[in-house]
Amino acid sequence: MPELIAPTTRLHRSWLAARDDWGRGVHQDGSGLHPSDDVDSPEGFATWVDRLRAGTDESRLPEGLVPAVYWWIVEEDEVLGAISLRLRLNDFLLRAGGHIGYGVRPSARRRGVATFALGAALAEAARRGIDPVLVTCDDDNTASARTIERHGGVLEDVRDTELGRSRRYWIRTR
Repeated sequence: MPELIAPTTRLHRSWLAARDDWGRGVHQDGSGLHPSDDVDSPEGFATWVDRLRAGTDESRLPEGLVPAVYWWIVEEDEVLGAISLRLRLNDFLLRAGGHIGYGVRPSARRRGVATFALGAALAEAARRGIDPVLVTCDDDNTASARTIERHGGVLEDVRDTELGRSRRYWIRTR
């Protein structure tokens, strides 16, 4: 059974295997990974993990970013993906990104991993008083659209955004 855990340096090798499953340089929704992050070296990986773990500390956030909680989706120490909960929206996130971003490595898809992770993140959003929650996905990502709809997502619209054509859903958490 998968679980959400805080990012940890203990799973460096497993995280690298997940990254390689995606492909080097491929964007991983919900991971907080930036192209400039050095995740191959133990030191660089530790710096990145520290940044993720400090995601709710507004004094450490670069300008333009909002506080967020990051988790890895893990089963028996295998990193299956990542999910993040943004604690508020800025203009960009309201247009394109939403409160929650998530991604599941290709070899772990079609096993209910995203459904589990989104449910857990929505429960945390409810605990934090975030209601409703905006979740978006690419217009052509039917698997993600189904996952969001399973959790009660109500489609507001499909629009062209900075991230491409996006489906925007609202989910009540109360």
